[in-house]
Amino acid sequence: MSRLLQTPFLPSVSLPTKTRSSVPGFRVNPRTIPIQAKIREIFMPALSSTMTEGKIVSWVKSEGDKLNKGESVVVVESDKADMDVETFYDGYLAAIMVEEGGVAPVGSAIALLAETEDEIADAKAKASGGGDSKPPPPPPPASPPTPADESPVAVEKKVAAPVSVKAVAASSVHPASEGGKRIVASPYAKKLAKELKVELAGLVGSGPMGRIVAKDVEAVSAGGGVQAAVAVKEVAAAPGVELGSVVPFTTMQGAVSRNMVESLAVPTFRVGYTITTDALDALYKKIKSKGVTMTALLAKATALALAKHPVVNSSCRDGNSFVYNSSINVAVAVAIDGGLITPVLQNADKVDIYSLSRKWKELVDKARAKQLQPQEYNTGTFTLSNLGMFGVDRFDAILPPGTGAIMAVGASQPSTVATKDGRIGMKNQMQVNVAADHRVIYGADLAQFLQTLASIIEDPKDLTF
Repeated sequence: MSRLLQTPFLPSVSLPTKTRSSVPGFRVNPRTIPIQAKIREIFMPALSSTMTEGKIVSWVKSEGDKLNKGESVVVVESDKADMDVETFYDGYLAAIMVEEGGVAPVGSAIALLAETEDEIADAKAKASGGGDSKPPPPPPPASPPTPADESPVAVEKKVAAPVSVKAVAASSVHPASEGGKRIVASPYAKKLAKELKVELAGLVGSGPMGRIVAKDVEAVSAGGGVQAAVAVKEVAAAPGVELGSVVPFTTMQGAVSRNMVESLAVPTFRVGYTITTDALDALYKKIKSKGVTMTALLAKATALALAKHPVVNSSCRDGNSFVYNSSINVAVAVAIDGGLITPVLQNADKVDIYSLSRKWKELVDKARAKQLQPQEYNTGTFTLSNLGMFGVDRFDAILPPGTGAIMAVGASQPSTVATKDGRIGMKNQMQVNVAADHRVIYGADLAQFLQTLASIIEDPKDLTF
């Protein structure tokens, strides 16, 4: 769990304190000295090394609620995932300074915590002076003015579309729900639903893009919930994109943009290779029923090849030295709504293919629900990007900052080839292109790595050990 409270008390009150001189019999009048106050600022935490600002997805607690140490207070959307953030102080949530949907820079105050109920009024007075956070984006000019007393959720729905039916549809089903097959809810909402015995499958979320948050569960528990079936029907009528509109980057898109620009400073080169996949395809058909995925097979083959060519698994971060990474952690690019993320299969060379496949499915589910933990997406030492499932035969990938190489994998397709005995035959082949940091990795290094990878894929007996 991420931690919220990182600062000392703010000055607020003073108490009388008696002092005594070291001279016997000498007395002084009581004097007043300041002590530290009982109001703390709750800061926007840094949930990843690349996070510069965060968006408030939902407040788990309301103003005036009692907080216990270790209790979740707010759900924050970072540049990679949504995370529950907890407090390690007891007290009262005195004032919320950034409402749901609002954006605040890392380190800026988003709320105030009072130690006792008596300090709540004091904290509210401090909060009324304003915070350092950024307000939510303003609504489009065409939207009608929003009354000041409306909730942030209502505002968000009006901004989404001028027609109310479309707004309801847009917020009813999260894109990561795969058409309603999966439930996308905040961790606290899931916990609350279990306690209140509420079925999440029947809820319409009021959070960003239809995410179920705690107040949705509480509303259903109180008898005021909205059923999802109605909203799902409306979704089909909702338009996809408003042509001509200007759409600001989401937090994740902003992070991707910064990383891509940063990668331009790295001198890269590319090497391509054609690999015959008949044996790999046959193995996949044989063990697919056991839950093995093609992504896991490719990651395993890549990890075994990297173990024999550690320089391709190395990285240069300062421009003056490079590191032979001690672990082979294969990151695999996954497209999710509003961006791209790279869940990491850690120690892929040492984990068996069945466990690797189970882990991959778990990571993909968490990625689509924006629930990946930082160590699950920022520890990659080599990256795979596979567009083969879309029929793409070849492409180039951009090297992620902090890594040495990335491999773009195309589709396996039937090809006419010359056999060893001089005849013409048909074989399934795929194209792979590796982009690498030329400060550390050279052409011969990549050529040898790709030869090893091809030999593993063309004779995949080692993939199922």
